[in-house]
Amino acid sequence: MNFEHLYIQNPDFQNRYISPEKLFSYLQTNLSNYIIEIGRSYLDKPIFKLTVGTGETKVLAWSQMHGNESNATHAMLDLLKTLDKAPEMRDLLFDQISLDFIFMLNPDGSERWTRFTAAEIDLNRDFHNEASTEIKFLKNLVSKKKYDYALNLHEQRTIFTTDGIHPATLSFLAPSENEERTITENRKRCMAVIGQVYDYLKELIPNQIGRYTDEFYPTSTGDNFIKAGMPTILFEGGHFVDDYTRIGTRKYYTIALYYALKAISELKSEITGWEKYLEIPENQETHYDIVYRNVKLNTNHECILDIAVQYQEIFEDGKDEITFVPFVMEVGDVSKRKGWLEIDCTGKKFISDTKYPKLDAEVNFKIEE
Repeated sequence: MNFEHLYIQNPDFQNRYISPEKLFSYLQTNLSNYIIEIGRSYLDKPIFKLTVGTGETKVLAWSQMHGNESNATHAMLDLLKTLDKAPEMRDLLFDQISLDFIFMLNPDGSERWTRFTAAEIDLNRDFHNEASTEIKFLKNLVSKKKYDYALNLHEQRTIFTTDGIHPATLSFLAPSENEERTITENRKRCMAVIGQVYDYLKELIPNQIGRYTDEFYPTSTGDNFIKAGMPTILFEGGHFVDDYTRIGTRKYYTIALYYALKAISELKSEITGWEKYLEIPENQETHYDIVYRNVKLNTNHECILDIAVQYQEIFEDGKDEITFVPFVMEVGDVSKRKGWLEIDCTGKKFISDTKYPKLDAEVNFKIEE
């Protein structure tokens, strides 16, 4: 039976928001034999590394480098839960690889549901400066152990599609090592893995797998790790239609994680089939969450336009889930972009305290018949 038929969600983590304290308690209660603390965050929260497998191929992965990107943490928890009921599949995988997985590299940002650390640092742009405490723990692991592969696990915004129609539910990247974007042997190693993952996923979620831009970022983690000689694969979990809590994304992220590890265990640094990667469509920036079409404003002259809206994800202390607050992103002719929700306002009333919607402000208008 294939992994996707066995998949189960870890029932202890049903919300998109993951409380660091809840995660720490779960790890210490259920996985104490597999975890060690590798350091403390700016606000003195523990950062745990889980180690599973005895194989020769060594893999490093980390989640929530950006605190508001929880899908990878969910995916690892779901992967372990699923493999618990498939011991033969689990043993076959972990006899071939040894996986070090850092849960929630940025626990302070994860608690506040923000990209940045408590010191307002983007860990994915701090490779050289090392202004954060957290990035040092990651780099320290890499300096002490020669990993064959690394998985840099992230999420992307709802704006991306694969073809202007279908959401980029998952996107992958073999990052560049230089500004010329040379396809090196290490990039080919990454491409070979991604190509195998793509072969599995394209049957499950057709037209929803994308390729992230390979522009070279001189301060980012993945680009610098692969430049230093460690093949590093970027995962980006994205939008799933009508699913802002990303339950669907979470499922396929988990499946992708499994098949990436399986491909790594089989390829063993070979580059067989790397060209398949080039068949994956590149991400396109085509969508807003909502586009109101043909809105007639309450002005002294006739003014009919479009209003584009994007949700901001907000976490409030004391709650156990994020909320989605709509903000105005563009006003005018939005014909070059689409909305996951399109609302035709022809013949409808625009009700607002202001004549014009205010850019980058929370939506304060209503549309009524």
